[in-house]
Amino acid sequence: MLELFSYSDTGWGDEILRGLAITVQLAVVTLPVGVLLGFLAAFASMSRLRILRAIGFGYTTLMRGLPEILTLFVVYNGVGLLWNRLAMWWNPDAPLTEFSPFIAGVVALGLVFGAFAGEVLRGAFQSLNTGQMEAGKAIGMTRSQIFRRIELPQIWRFALPGLGNLWINLLKDTALVSVIALNDLMRMTKVAVGVTKQPFTFYLLACLIYWTMCVLSEFVLARMERRANRGIRSA
Repeated sequence: MLELFSYSDTGWGDEILRGLAITVQLAVVTLPVGVLLGFLAAFASMSRLRILRAIGFGYTTLMRGLPEILTLFVVYNGVGLLWNRLAMWWNPDAPLTEFSPFIAGVVALGLVFGAFAGEVLRGAFQSLNTGQMEAGKAIGMTRSQIFRRIELPQIWRFALPGLGNLWINLLKDTALVSVIALNDLMRMTKVAVGVTKQPFTFYLLACLIYWTMCVLSEFVLARMERRANRGIRSA
């Protein structure tokens, strides 16, 4: 049994670890993309301009209503097709290029993460005490100083639990990219099962790896929440 997980020619240990590395890279790269999109969506949803509010609510409603795997297929196939069409329009002799599965995964999962994060951040913004911002203006603080010193620390504290849950979901959603031929943990597990005919062994290993990543993330998030709430006295 242990030979199946070795680094020899008959073992799958190195392939599983390489898949795990790609899974972690995908999640880590997607996180800042999703958070940035979340802030943009939150700002748009709370804008005084009707067109921006419509764009913000439209984006969050659309992306939260679509299955993640459908979004992945649309991005992977649609963006790749659009890129080739534009390349052929610019240069009819241009060779066809294949859209990177990794980039497609980042874009698709980032769009989904950003839609949910936008709602979390919008709720955090709405939880702020407007009196504190007015006090900042009264003492001569600029709008950017008020945001950095007053709003952002509190937004982080209010939004951290929700963003933490989204991070856990993101870790698990990375398994979806295996359907577009990215050699992540799930795809390498499927390959190992197909060759060894040991589905229970390798799928159980994948379950343990995903579970371990989620447990470690929850531990780190709990530490971050305690730090973010330091000095806050509970009612």
